[in-house]
Amino acid sequence: MGSGVPYPLGATWDGKGVNFALFSAHAEKVELCLFDSQGKREEERLELPEYTDQVWHGYLPDASPGQLYGYRVYGPYEPALGHRFNGNKLLIDPYARALHGEITPHSTHFAFRTDSTREDLSFDRRDNARYMAKCVVVPPASRLREETRPNTPWADTVIYEAHVIGMTARHPEVPENLRRTFAGLASKPILDHLNGLGVTAIELLPVFPFVDEEHLTRIGLRNYWGYNPYAFLAPQQSYLGSGKIEEFRQMVRSFHEAGIEVILDVVFNHTAEGNHMGPSFSLKGIDNASYYISVPDNPRYYLDHTGCGNTLNLSHPRVLQMVMDSLRYWVEEMHVDGFRFDLALSLARTPHGFDQNSGFLTAVLQDPVLSRAKMIAEPWDIGLGGYQLGAFLPGWSEWNDRFRDAARGFWRGDGGCVPNMATRMTGSSDIFNHDGRKPQASINFICAHDGFTLNDLVSYNSKHNEANHEDNRDGTNNNLSWNCGEEGPTRNPAIKTLRERQKRNLLATLLLSQGVPMLVAGDEMGRTQKGNNNAYCQDSEISWIDWSLSNPDDQALLNFTKMLLRLRRGHSLFRRTRFFRGITSLDEGVKDITWLSVNGDEMADEEWMAPFVRCLGFHLGGIANGTRSADGTPSREDHFIILMNAHDGRIDFRLPEAHMGERWSCIFDTAHPDAIGTSKIFLASDIYPLESRSFALLVCDRRTKDRSSRTRRAAEVETAPPEPAPVRARKPARARTKTSPKTPPKTSKRKRIRPWSKGKS
Repeated sequence: MGSGVPYPLGATWDGKGVNFALFSAHAEKVELCLFDSQGKREEERLELPEYTDQVWHGYLPDASPGQLYGYRVYGPYEPALGHRFNGNKLLIDPYARALHGEITPHSTHFAFRTDSTREDLSFDRRDNARYMAKCVVVPPASRLREETRPNTPWADTVIYEAHVIGMTARHPEVPENLRRTFAGLASKPILDHLNGLGVTAIELLPVFPFVDEEHLTRIGLRNYWGYNPYAFLAPQQSYLGSGKIEEFRQMVRSFHEAGIEVILDVVFNHTAEGNHMGPSFSLKGIDNASYYISVPDNPRYYLDHTGCGNTLNLSHPRVLQMVMDSLRYWVEEMHVDGFRFDLALSLARTPHGFDQNSGFLTAVLQDPVLSRAKMIAEPWDIGLGGYQLGAFLPGWSEWNDRFRDAARGFWRGDGGCVPNMATRMTGSSDIFNHDGRKPQASINFICAHDGFTLNDLVSYNSKHNEANHEDNRDGTNNNLSWNCGEEGPTRNPAIKTLRERQKRNLLATLLLSQGVPMLVAGDEMGRTQKGNNNAYCQDSEISWIDWSLSNPDDQALLNFTKMLLRLRRGHSLFRRTRFFRGITSLDEGVKDITWLSVNGDEMADEEWMAPFVRCLGFHLGGIANGTRSADGTPSREDHFIILMNAHDGRIDFRLPEAHMGERWSCIFDTAHPDAIGTSKIFLASDIYPLESRSFALLVCDRRTKDRSSRTRRAAEVETAPPEPAPVRARKPARARTKTSPKTPPKTSKRKRIRPWSKGKS
């Protein structure tokens, strides 16, 4: 074996042979183990001959793509000092681009004897290769075909959070051999649905290799979501129907050809190796002391900011390098468009806590590849100071759980929610309006993979996680949900009608608010998880989308969602690139946003603060972002009025005086779903009968005489997308102070304790 070179890390084929390079600062010897094509027989062990700059490396002539391999790393087994080397264990290369097979849970993966009273201080001499996945040498990605990316502007982005299996497992038009695979996800029926819906990006739950936890396999369940990774540059093997990583690239290409971006939900905050009593799959056996954050005075144990047993140490330059190399690989070689970072706060921690100028955040900011990708943070973890919504650097967008809580509380009918709801609908300027950040820094969502679906949010007061076999202890108890009068499925027509209206209310709130909306797959069709709000282990019909649309209400909800997205796409006032300022436009003679009282006047201070008020109305002026057209004239838009009534009784809402608009037509009213697109006209100062629990959108076209029918028809006919616009509330919700920080409610995936605002995690 030749000496090779220390860079690049991983297995690199040059056309004549393969260079192998592995970082380990504390190892004493590294062996490369070669396996037959089935991964069953270890054919040869070769010691990597060179050690340069803490990288072990060697060159194997005549080796070629398809070669299966793994590593055995030797050094001290001294858990009390943070070292857990055990040469009896076959380990995964952190830079493996592909894997053969999957890890089979087995006691031999532990570096210690699991039956010993000395626990992890004991030592296990058994070989685990039989149960370990094998790394695969792959050729460089083909550059023969240039690919055009959608490059959708943030302001025009609509995210659809989905799972490879959940999207395909029950779709009747996806061939059975393609279900549960990347190829099935990119099949025509799925693409047609997404295009017809009007989303611009699909955000995939984790697709990195992950392993099922032992406690799940014992009871016949599995890790379905995938937030339990052990490698960062390979796709999950079971999602590759063809067994080849080119299937992933082809999936991305198909989405791009359909105008849809691909965003990956990535997990760099922890690995599947768990705490000090966890297995050794890769990093723990390669260089535990470097890769993980340990308790300073007792390195046998891990600092656990994630609730999953360990936390990756991105303060270490080689660990940071691994994460950055992984991200660049997925963008440059696999062509994805962005990432959503699970528990992103953990990635920006230093020994002193969260640091906006941490190595990771600054590395991304200056990186010529990643700085152009869509970067989304889940801005919390469970460590000290673990809630930092709004604190990430410009260029990042963040999951806004305060939008979720405001919308849920408002439509549930909670008192005192109006100021907060107003601020959230206008882009959460109290959180994001700094350092040149835009409303698009807020990723708005009402539901996510973690928690109730939209249907269950209006059908259950309490979680029903019995199928997880944890005695209903897992998952959050704080759902801000309301069952509308009866728990679970009902035959009561009044309750069913109210539930459908509440779904429409929540969707309208989400899709007509400023910021970037995120839908959860299936919510547009009434998907239910039967009240399970922590379905991380449910690879079953609990999690899979039912595409049958056998319930007429589900088809109606789908049509309503499509209409809302057409409106958003057709009117830049709903996707502004600037925050509202509440100032009067000289061209229009009205404010960019005016908050309306039920008597048609501008809301007074006492109305904002009254705890009994559950009604919100506002007028959107017609100047989009203060921009001007090519000839210098202001870019004008239709004027809109949004009326929201979370009371349990009707409100007679007087429309404003004529200076804001003389003739108003109703585009939709969630209390009258069959009347969408009708020509009902209201004049200035008329009474609009706003029914209980309803959301109404009215339009007045001030650009020409009575062209409001155009906008009204947008409820039925596709319109061409124009340009974007800005947002803010007159009385924004009071900003959270340092002396009273938010402590998010917690949830769990078994032992994992997570802020429920994660939506999975």
